Order: sequence, then C-alpha cells, then structure tokens
Amino acid sequence: MSGSSLDGLDLAMCHFSIENGNIQHWELQQAATIPFSETWANRLTKLPQQSALIFAQTHTYFGYYLGELVNEFVEEIGVRPDYIASHGHTIFHNPDKKFTTQIGDGAALAATTNIPTISNFRVQDVALNGEGAPVAPIVDKLLFPAYDFFLNLGGIANLSCNANGKHIAFDIGGCNQILNTLANEVDLEYDDDGQIAATGELNSTLFNQLNRLPYFHRPYPKSLSNQWVVENLIQAYFEVEENLANLLHTSVIQTAHQTAKAIQQVLEKEKLGDQKFKILVSGGGAMNGFLMKMLQEKCAEVTDLEWTIPAPEIIQFKEAILMALMGVLRMEKVSNVMKTVTGAERDSIGGMVSLP
Repeated sequence: MSGSSLDGLDLAMCHFSIENGNIQHWELQQAATIPFSETWANRLTKLPQQSALIFAQTHTYFGYYLGELVNEFVEEIGVRPDYIASHGHTIFHNPDKKFTTQIGDGAALAATTNIPTISNFRVQDVALNGEGAPVAPIVDKLLFPAYDFFLNLGGIANLSCNANGKHIAFDIGGCNQILNTLANEVDLEYDDDGQIAATGELNSTLFNQLNRLPYFHRPYPKSLSNQWVVENLIQAYFEVEENLANLLHTSVIQTAHQTAKAIQQVLEKEKLGDQKFKILVSGGGAMNGFLMKMLQEKCAEVTDLEWTIPAPEIIQFKEAILMALMGVLRMEKVSNVMKTVTGAERDSIGGMVSLP
C-alpha cells in the first residue's frame, strides 16, 4: 500500500484460511514500511502536472520499483507469498468523470518478483458508477466485526460504519496530508504527538472558510482525491499569514469538527438511535495525542463512543492488510467492493491479475 502521506511503501505478509469463500482465520505475520527514495517521493508528488509520456513511463517504472522493494522484503523475512496484492499510488481520482488512476504497473511488479500480482482494485467500481472509494469497509466487515464505527486517520481521514448490517463509508477530509505538509515547512517530517498544534490557537476565519467548502455539505457516498486536498485545503493554509502552531491547531480542530459532523450525519440518516457505539481508530493520526484528544471531545458532543486504538501494527498496516484481503477475495471470486459504500450499481470483484 502506498498512501497519500508518501511516507513509503507499507508491506504486510498475511495468512488467510478460507472455506467456501469465507474467512475462517487470518493473521498478520510480518510487516514493514520501506521509505520511498527522495527521487520517488518527488516524482509522485509532481506527476499530476507531467506529460502523458512521463506519466506512462512513471506508471511502468514505479511497478518495477515496487517489485524491487517487495523482493527485499521477501528475502528479509524468508517467506514467499502466493500472491501480491498491490494498491499502487493514487495520482488521479475523479469518479464523477468516470476515472480513477493508481500507478504501479502490476505486470512489471509480477515480472520483477516472479509472483502473481493483483492490482487496479478500484476501476471496476468506478465503471459501475461508484466512487471507487473508500474500499476499507470490506476489511472492517470481515476482520473487525466487533465495532460499529471505524475511523482511519491517514493522509485523508475516512469513516466507516456498520449500520445494522449495512456497511457505509466515505472520506471526511484531509488529515495527515495537511499536518505533515505544514510540518515540512520547518524541516520536520511530522508534528510528533501533535505537540506543536497543541500550543496553537484556532484561526476562526480560516476554520470557517474551510468548512464552507461544498464537499463538506454533500451527502455520502463521496470520496476525495489527493489533488483536491492540495488545491482546496493545503493551498488555503499557505494563503494566510499565520504562525505554524496556529495552522496546525486549526487543521486538527477542523478534522475533529468534520469527523463529529460525519458521525452525526450517519446517526441521523441511518436512524441508529441513542446508544453507546464502539469505534476503532487506525492510521498514523491515531498516534497523534492532540488530534485524538480533540476528536474525542468533539465527538462526545454528538454521541457516546467507546474508543479503541489497536496494536501499533494494526494502526500502521491496516490498509496493507486490506489490500491482502481484497487480493484473497479476488482470487476466490468473492465481491470485495460494496455498493452500499461506493454507490455503485452492484457489488463487484475488483482487481486485475498479472502472471509472471
């Protein structure tokens, strides 16, 4: 999995026991994050503005690069997988215009590793008039059934919910993609535990400006692209004259505000009633103490939640585990993208198989 935060490639070696298309048992055996080289981080950041020729080359070369990283990982852990399930890196996501694009050629990956590779998991759902995202609810449904809500705090924050057996999900807004970009301005990789943000104050003018964006008022299903976050959120932060602590503080509060609003929207639309709900938090933001504190305070104004932060390996590698699960379901010919989440015409079996 390569996420919008561009911190590197997440690899998870997972084992699944399956009977009649149903998961009987699963475990995460080994996992690692391999940082991208500076060259590749720059390429991925700038690719949306490049020519068609550069795009095509990068798509192929990134597949070979992923293959090299997988080979290193496989050699280190000493276990050879039956399949590779690769999300690739999202460059364009425009479901309203019928396309989504994740680069990292599956054929190149398979050729480099000599391992069958499943890739391109989102395009089938978009072809069926779906959002193609989020796809995480399938892992929530099958591997973490004890929870009602699931909050992923990655580059983009998204929310999933098991609404009495109906699984729904949607993107909330920017999260670590904004926080990390702001921290980079002072040569920090990220704001450790939200310590800088905690010292800041809310810029109410910027906060209100962001909350007026049309996306935040659209009903679900809906999804966001990295470009949207850059053009509509990150750019807005750089257009105001404000100190870093206040910008980080405002971003945290805006994420917490929109998360509480998203949960309230689900409660009302799905008629879930007044009870205590269990929520599982994953993604790098789960390790940001100030962000978690603000989330709990804001969401407590909406409903009673029992918060669970899982083991560090689940926080960090849940999306890589998701890709492994989606790959398993693809090879078992079982639906791995749900129409209730994406708004597609039907459930679908996403993923294209490349043989070495």
